[in-house]
Amino acid sequence: MTGGAFQALVLVLLLVVVIVVVVVAAALLRRPRTPTPAPHAEADETRSALVRESEEAAAEARRVQEEEAAARSTAAAEADAERSRVVAQESERAAELMASVTQARAAFEEQMQARREELRAQRSDVERREHRLTEREERLDVELRTLNDQLGAVDRTKAELADRRTRLEEAEAERLAALERVAGLTTEQAKAELVAGVEHDAKRQAVLVAREIERKALREADERARNIVVGAIQRVASDQTSESVVSAVHLPGDEMKGRIIGREGRNIRAFEQVTGVNVMIDDTPESVLLSCFDPVRRETARLTLSELVKDGRIHPARIEEVHERSRSQIEALCLQAAEDAMAEVGITDLHPALVPILGTLRYRTSYGQNVLKHLVESAHIAGLMAGELGLDVAQCKRSAFLHDIGKALTHEVEGSHALVGADLARRYGENPDVVHAIEAHHNEVEVRTVEAVLTQAADAISGGRPGARRETLEAYVQRLEKLEQIAGVHEGVEKVFAMQAGREIRVMVAPEEIDDIAAQVLARDIAKQIEEDLTYPGQIKVVVVRESRATETAR
Repeated sequence: MTGGAFQALVLVLLLVVVIVVVVVAAALLRRPRTPTPAPHAEADETRSALVRESEEAAAEARRVQEEEAAARSTAAAEADAERSRVVAQESERAAELMASVTQARAAFEEQMQARREELRAQRSDVERREHRLTEREERLDVELRTLNDQLGAVDRTKAELADRRTRLEEAEAERLAALERVAGLTTEQAKAELVAGVEHDAKRQAVLVAREIERKALREADERARNIVVGAIQRVASDQTSESVVSAVHLPGDEMKGRIIGREGRNIRAFEQVTGVNVMIDDTPESVLLSCFDPVRRETARLTLSELVKDGRIHPARIEEVHERSRSQIEALCLQAAEDAMAEVGITDLHPALVPILGTLRYRTSYGQNVLKHLVESAHIAGLMAGELGLDVAQCKRSAFLHDIGKALTHEVEGSHALVGADLARRYGENPDVVHAIEAHHNEVEVRTVEAVLTQAADAISGGRPGARRETLEAYVQRLEKLEQIAGVHEGVEKVFAMQAGREIRVMVAPEEIDDIAAQVLARDIAKQIEEDLTYPGQIKVVVVRESRATETAR
C-alpha cells in the first residue's frame, strides 16, 4: 500500500468516528423529559351543587394521574435502558473504531518510519553522489586548466616548428645552391645521376640474382624444367588453324571472271599493278586465287576484289578507289588486333610506332601457325615459367611477346628476323634485356640473361607443341598411332586410348584373362617397349585398367 492510499484510509476512519460521536450526542439530546402536570382546573360553575360528582371526578383524576405517572416512570425506565444499551453499543463500536484507528495509525507510523529511513538513505546516497560529482568537477577543472596549458604549449611548439621549418628550408636551399656551385650540377642533373647509379646497382644486383637462379636451375634442371614446361603446355595449349600464302575469292558466277580480266586484260593488269599480288584464273568454277608472299598485301587485295565483285563495277579507277579504302580497313584491323593482343598479355606501355607493325603479324604465318597468336601464346608460357622460377613475370612476358616482331619487316629489311626485331625494339627504347632476348632467341647472339633463356623455351614450346604447326602435327599423330599400336599388340588388351597429348595411354584389358599381377607386368612391359621404340619429350604414363562387372536382371 502506498503512502497516499494509507493516508486516505486514516482520514476515512477518523470521519467515521466523528459521525458516530455526533449520532450519540444527538440521541442523548432527544431523551424525553418528565412532563410537568398542568394544573387541573375545574370550570364547573355549579361546584357547590355537584360536590359528589366533583369528588368522583377528583378521585378519577387522581387515579388517572397515578396511572399516567406509573406509565411515565415505566417509559422513562425503558427509555433509560434503551439509551444505556445504545450507548454501550456505540461505545463498543467507537472502541473498535478507535482500536482500528490505533492499529492503522501504528501501521502508518511504521510505514512512515520506513519511508523516512528510505528517504534518509536516499538522501545520504544523493549527498555522496553530489560529493563525488563535486570532486569530479574539481578534477575536470584541474585537467581543463592543464589541457589549456598544454594547448598553449603545443601552439607555441607549432610556431617554433614552423619557424624552424622555414629556417631549415632556407638552409636546405642554401645548401643545394652551394652543392650546385661546388659540383657544377643542377638538382635535376644530380637526381638523374643518382637514379642512374641506383638503376645500375639494381641491374647489377638483378644480374647477380639471375645468375644465381640460373645456376640453381641448372642444378635442378632435369626434373623441374620438365614439370614447368609440361605445366605451361597444358595450361596454354590452344586451337591452331593452318594458313597458306594463297587466298581464294568466291565469285557469283563464271561470267565474273571475264569482267575481272577486262577488255584485253586491262582490269587484271591494273588490279595486279595496284595491289601487288598475282591473280590466278584457272578452270576452278566460281573462284579465283590471289598469290603473294606479303600476307597484308594479299588480304588487302582479297578485300578489294571481294568488294569489286559485290559492286559489279570493275575498271582501273574503281580498282584504285576500292583498294585505298581496303588498305585503310586492313590498317584498322591490324591496329585492333595488336591492341587486343597487348591487352591479353597485359602490356600497356608499348611505343605507339610498334603497335601497327605488331598488328601486321595478324596476317603472317610460320609453318601454318599465326605469328601474332604465337607471340601471345609464347608470352603466356614465359610468364608461367617465370612465375614458377620467381623471376620478373612482366619482363619475361614482354620479351617473349616481342621476340618475333622482326618478321613483320623481313621482306623490307635485310637480315634475320631476330636481328631486325632487336634493332627495331632498340630504336623505340625497349629495355636492353628485352632487346637481348629478341636477338638471342635463335642463338644468333650468345645468350646472357635468364629472360633470353625463357624466351627461347617459350618459343620452342609454342612452336613445338602438338598441333601448332603442320610438320609437328603429322609427327604428333604418328606418335599417337604408334603408342596405340605398341599397347594393342599384347594379349588380353581390349582397347587403348592415347590421352593428354600423348603423355598418357590407358590400356583396357579383359579381366578374365589378365589378373592384378599380370596387369602390373603388362604396364611395365608396355612402358619398356615405348622407351625402346619411340623418341618423345618428357615422359609417358601407362595406365592399365582391369574392370570387373557383375550383371543381373530383375524380373
